[in-house]
This record gives sequence, structure tokens and C-alpha cells, in this order.
Amino acid sequence: MELIFSYLHLFTLAFALLIAMGGLADCYDPLDPYGNITVTFDIHQWTNDGYVARVTIQNYHQYRHVDQPGWKIGWTWADNEIILSMSGAFATEQGNCSDFKFQSPHSCEKDPVIVDLGPDASPQNMTDACCHGGLLSSYTINPANSVSFFEVTVGNLGMNASCHAPQNLTLWAPGPGYTCGLLEDVDPTVSLEIGGRRQVQVFRTWKSTCTYSTFLANKTPVCCVSLSTFYNPKVTPCPVCSCGCRDAGKSTALCISQINQLQGPDFIKSQDIVHCSDHMCPVGVHWHVQNNYVGHWRVKVTVSNYNYKRNYSNWNVVVQHPGFSQKATAYSFNSSVLPSAGFSEKVALFWGISYYNEELLQAGENQVGSVTTQILLEKDSESFTLSNGWALPRRVYFNGENCEMPLPDTFPMLPNAASSSLKPVNNCFFILQILFFLTFTSQLINLLGFDKQLSKFCLSLQPHFLIHNPLSF
Repeated sequence: MELIFSYLHLFTLAFALLIAMGGLADCYDPLDPYGNITVTFDIHQWTNDGYVARVTIQNYHQYRHVDQPGWKIGWTWADNEIILSMSGAFATEQGNCSDFKFQSPHSCEKDPVIVDLGPDASPQNMTDACCHGGLLSSYTINPANSVSFFEVTVGNLGMNASCHAPQNLTLWAPGPGYTCGLLEDVDPTVSLEIGGRRQVQVFRTWKSTCTYSTFLANKTPVCCVSLSTFYNPKVTPCPVCSCGCRDAGKSTALCISQINQLQGPDFIKSQDIVHCSDHMCPVGVHWHVQNNYVGHWRVKVTVSNYNYKRNYSNWNVVVQHPGFSQKATAYSFNSSVLPSAGFSEKVALFWGISYYNEELLQAGENQVGSVTTQILLEKDSESFTLSNGWALPRRVYFNGENCEMPLPDTFPMLPNAASSSLKPVNNCFFILQILFFLTFTSQLINLLGFDKQLSKFCLSLQPHFLIHNPLSF
């Protein structure tokens, strides 16, 4: 019996260890090993019973951005603090401020929740780099729009009370998925003035790092990948039920298949409605291997929006493929190669061009919204091959979310005995063939005696040619 209990104990420990390791791995993104959102409190002014702090929310993710409806941040006060005033953001609830008869605090909540102001906020409520409606770009795509600021005046601490950092910091960006560490004392932030000739230091700085976990977010997949090639007429579609199934019940997103349903009551009430398909995904990414040249190969990437009620602003697509270790040119998207850890394959980030295709429009009555580009990649002669699906992507992400990939046994494969017939034509070999043909034809003309007759014919044409073409010689 003791032996059984000892085995059960070991099994429990091993199971707990696996869960812990899985959780840690889930928080670590090898495609973005240093990605996080950092929250900083900088106390730059003391008051009679509190302080004034500038709060910074900085997105350091390479490709994950904060989309609508924007970020929210909350915490628990360590003592009896209240928010006397704010600029650049606002607390969602004022709470019970009946104890303060001679002033009207902004919020007396023990656990305040803060939301960013929109661009239409009044000037007296704004501060520098604020008021983007909670939207944060990824750091690689737009560093200037990857940060948000607001100022908070904290009171009710008393004249001699000590100052403690807020606790239980929570970030929604825009939903769950982020876990924030403690706000800890770090070296005070230093800024520059007078053209960089003077350094100004705040009195105190608290900082916390928030990491993202897909497990905590518990999101339904939002995209899937389909594949095709020039060497096989077969198209590999998105996996069936990638983002849900049509008949899965109320938990599945509402879909419509007929145009006249766009004006129905269900369409008006629903906040998220997609085109009925086997995969039921709002977004699809199609990868088509288009051409194979001597020193290059070409791919066409199309991103389609099957959602009838949502545009995707500032979208991005991440593709993991060994071909990006060589020079690649995208003709209709912006692109950048990202540093990664633990993968031999390179990772490329693509996003839209401003005022051209930075917004992936919603599906319409006649077609889905889409953006597309061709990508020309240089070949690595030692690794490039069309065999075994090498030219197809390993992973694809849309707006930071992993897209469902088809199984490898469904990939479009090379036809039988096609490895030699699909090799690009060598130009030198083609020229040699032409020279050989011309030499053989010349020898044949000499053997048959056609050269003398051809010469007499040319001499007979010379007077006529000189009369009609006096400027030819």
C-alpha cells in the first residue's frame, strides 16, 4: 500500500511539474522572446498628502498590438489612496467619496480601473502621447504609437505617511491574457531637457512587466491557412472547423451564406458575423507558390477578411519559413525580418502600407475584403527544393494569433517524376542548343550546294536594293 501511495505521490509531482512547464512555455514566445508590455509609474511631484505620477504603458511586442476597444489597466491601492484628478485617461467609476466634503475626487475606488481617452478628448483633459482610444501599435511596426501616457494625482496619504506602490496590477489589452508582475522600485527615470544638455530625474519609479499567454486568453482561433502551388492543381483548403463549426450551437459565431441575409434581424443584432464556410474563420491567409526561376522563386500571399461587420486596422501577418534567411522583396506590403530564438527558420513580419492597404476591409455583398502581395525570394542553392512541401510556410500568425495550419499529409506535393521537369531552364544550356542548331544547318546547306545558288540570288538583288535604299550603305 505504501508503494502505491509513493507512486501516486511521484505521479502527482510529475503532473504538476508538466503543468508548470507548460504554463511557462506558453508565456514564452520563441518568435518574440522579449515581447511584453511594461507599465511604469514615475513620481515627479510631491503634494501635501500625496504625489503626482506619470504612468507609461509601453508595448515592446514585435508583432502583437493592442486593438479595439483598447487597453484597460487596474490595481489595488496599498493604503487609503484616492485619485484626486487625472489627465490623459479616466477611471471608469468614481466610487463612494462621501467622506470628502470640501472636494470632489476623481475616484475613491479601492480597485480603480483606468481607460484611455479618445482622440476627441477636450484639451484640458489631455497630456502628451495620450488619447489614442487605448490602441497600441507593435514596437517594430510603429514605435511612436506603441506607447501611451497619462497622469494621476494621488491623495489622502497624510502629511507623514509612507508611499507604497499599487498592488495587483492587472492589464486588459483588450481582453484577458496578460499577467503582470509586482510594481517594484527601480532606478528613477531620467529625461533630457534644453536640447539634451540637462538631465532631469524623477523622485521615484515603479515598474512592472506584463507577459502574454494564449492559454490565459483562451481565444478561439481567428484565422487559418490554405495552400497552393504552380506544380500541382490541387488546392489545400483551411482545415475543417478551424475556428468552429456551423452546427456547433450557440457558442459558434453566427454566419450567413446568402446576400439577402445581410439585412436580416440577426445581422443587425450580432457584433461578429462571418461568411459561412467549412473553416468558419473570420480571416484566411492563402500562400501560393507562383514561380520557380534560376536564382529566385516567387510567392503570392493573400489575406482575406470573411467578417461582415469588422475591419482590421493596422493588421499584420507573421510567417515562419527558412527561405527568409535570403533576401526577400514584398511588392505591396511593408516587411521586416524578426529576430527569433530556438528556430533555424527565419521569421518575417508583413503589414500594410499607409493610405494604401493598412486596413483590411470587411466582407461585402459581392466579395470578401482582401489584401495581397507578391514576394520575390532569392534562392539558397543548398537548401531550396520543391520537394516535401519545403516551399510552404511552417507557421503563420495574424495580429499575433496563431493561424490553424493544414496537416502536412494534405500539402500539394510534386507530381511523379516531376523533380527534373520542374527545374528552371538554364540560359547557357539553351544558347548552346541554338548554336549547335545553326552550325548543323550551315553544314547541311554547304553539303547540298545551296550556298552557291543563295549567293547568286543575293547578287541579283543588289542593284534593286541600292536603288530603293540609297542611305543603307
